[in-house]
Amino acid sequence: MITTYASYAMISRDMSKSLERVAEKPEVARESEYYLSKIGSIKTIDDFMADTRIYNYALKAHGLEDMAYAKAFIRKVLTEGTDNKADFANQLSDSRYSQLAESLNFAAFGTTATSFDRAQKGVVDKFQRQTLEEDAGVDNMGVRLALYFERTAPTIKSGMEVLADDALSEVMRTALGMSAEMIGADLDRQAQYIEDTVKIADFQDPAKVNKFLERFTAMWEISNPTDSYDPLAVFNSPSSSGISPDLLISINNLKLGGK
Repeated sequence: MITTYASYAMISRDMSKSLERVAEKPEVARESEYYLSKIGSIKTIDDFMADTRIYNYALKAHGLEDMAYAKAFIRKVLTEGTDNKADFANQLSDSRYSQLAESLNFAAFGTTATSFDRAQKGVVDKFQRQTLEEDAGVDNMGVRLALYFERTAPTIKSGMEVLADDALSEVMRTALGMSAEMIGADLDRQAQYIEDTVKIADFQDPAKVNKFLERFTAMWEISNPTDSYDPLAVFNSPSSSGISPDLLISINNLKLGGK
């Protein structure tokens, strides 16, 4: 059985090739071709929301596929944009909404918003990466979480930003072996604990992110033994049964955040 880390590393080591394979999948190629053929003719938010395939593609590209039903919510995000701190997307703790508003910046550029590369190839690139991560999660949710953390890590500025993102917080809590008592503590206390334990600035360094993910994937396997692994059960209770002393020693020797 390939370990979680080995599966993650196989994908991450040559990301361009991994993404190329995803892009060549018939359903991905078909939807991407449609998106690129139509997005330039989308001139308004109404146009965007009227084309279900375009709308769903863009939302999935930003990891917001599950929010496709909330059209009034998405409309507000796009209508206000992100130029001002008071804009709706900037008030949300989830940065995916502001990223969507920046990709399709109707608020700032009006009818020319979809003519920019970020609205065209930029969204396609995001869609392919999102699909890659989702596909990895079918076999092992730990691999999907690791790939997501790798992609998002350079944007992390604080412990509170980690906690505002369910996937990032799952990776962090797993890697740090945070107890149920700590996870149940108020968010300010959890955020401070994360910042005291991990040097957030180290997430700008790919090598240190990789080292952190070594620890996460090892701890993930303790919490999710492969002989009973359920890819949908992201929040299983930690257990060290069946883990060899060598693995426990290896995990213990992995350094956090360069400390």
